[in-house]
This record gives sequence, C-alpha cells and structure tokens, in this order.
Amino acid sequence: MSSEFLMPISLRRTHRITVLHPRRLFFRSEQTYENSHKLEVSFDDGPYYYSYDISKALIAAGGRGTFFLNGNNYFYRRVKYLYDKGHQIASHTWSHANLSTLSWDQVHDEMWRVELAMQKIAGVVPAVMRPPYGEYNGKYLQFKIYYFIKLSYPYLDNVKNVAGARGQSIAMWDFDNQDSLGASPAQSKQLYDEAIAKRPSTILALNHEVHEGTAHEVVPYAIQKLAAAGYKLVTLSECLGDKPAYQSVGKPSPRDDSWHC
Repeated sequence: MSSEFLMPISLRRTHRITVLHPRRLFFRSEQTYENSHKLEVSFDDGPYYYSYDISKALIAAGGRGTFFLNGNNYFYRRVKYLYDKGHQIASHTWSHANLSTLSWDQVHDEMWRVELAMQKIAGVVPAVMRPPYGEYNGKYLQFKIYYFIKLSYPYLDNVKNVAGARGQSIAMWDFDNQDSLGASPAQSKQLYDEAIAKRPSTILALNHEVHEGTAHEVVPYAIQKLAAAGYKLVTLSECLGDKPAYQSVGKPSPRDDSWHC
C-alpha cells in the first residue's frame, strides 16, 4: 500500500507553485500565491488508523492539512471527522491502482467511485486528485522500423483527460522522505533537515500515512521544525490562494445499502 504526503513551503518572496490543471487543455499551469511563511501538509492513502493522531498534531500546531483519500477501506467515519475538523479532503482513487495501466472506463470508475463515497459521507465533491504512485502518463503507440528500431509515442493520457472531464486538478510532489522505500523515522527526519537547510522556495514532500513511524514521529518532527521557523499550517486550497477545495458542498447522505465502505 502506498501513500503520499505533500508539503509546499513558502518563504519570504512571492513565487510560483506548479499544479496540473486538466480542465485547461491539460497543459502545465502555474498558480501564484503569496509567500508569507505558509506550510501546506497533505497525506495520501487514508483514511487509516493514524488519521486522528495526524489531525490532532496539525490542529495543535494551529493549522489544518489536506488528505488524499482512498475509497476502498473501512474507515469511513474518519472521512467525515477530517472534513468536520476543517481539513481539506481530496481524491486518491478508489483502490489505489496504477491508473496509467487502465482504460478510460477503468480510470473513470476509480475516480467516480471515491467521489461518490465522499459525497455520501461528507457531502462534498473534491476539486483535486492525486494519482497513486504519481502515475498519470498515458498509453504509448509503438512503431517498428526495420527489425532493430522501435519508436514509442504517447497518444493518450487517460488520467489527465478523465480528471479534466470530472472537473479535477492533479496535485503532485517533489520531495520523498523515503519511508515507503524502507527509511527509518530517523532517516526521514534527516532528509527533512537536509531539505530545510537548502531553504528552497517550496517543498512538495511525499510521506505515507500508513506508517506508524511517519505518523507518530516524522510528521510531528517536521511540523515542529517548520512551525518553529514561523510557518503557518494551511490546506492546499489556502496555499494556492483560496482556490476551491470542492466542486460542490452539500449534506451527507444517510447510510443505506448503497454504501460499500
């Protein structure tokens, strides 16, 4: 099981953070936000056992986070809990499949099912999604020229096209704390220290909510280090200049036989 933790950090000058906007013909577009010491943290692959603890750590530091959630799990109460606590919830697909290997219909199903679950549980339809493993490149056509030369060309990106059709932007990362690769909490902390020491204008950091060491050691450590430096914890929507977190906001649905989580 894989998940990601996104952390853009703004310093003292205005700069740009790159987010994919499928609705804009799928070109890479830049969102500008004021660099006033903002720290945006997001967590993928939940809801999980540690959602409550992560939420409490963020709130204790005076901020909120963004949670990219899977649909095919049993922790549905945590979805409503996170939303009610003021965190942003977003799509991480239904079953955490590698979307770049799926057909249009399969990708559509992965996105639609988790959106429907969020709408039933929390009453919201997300405006942002993150593809599992960061895989959003589409299929390739292969042309054989003579017996020893093959050329491959991208011809279809189902992920960006389906996301665009469903009105969602795609959020990625640029830093990995390597917990999914076996890094210990101490090693992940060291990676954070090294990243912070470089003083980049932004950090999009990848962590995994499903690792206890990350939830109970690495995340509090990172929050403390950055908050002590004067950063304000905000959601992805707030970090991008109060961009809409949701396509629609309504009331949750009563639990019935149509619920599968």
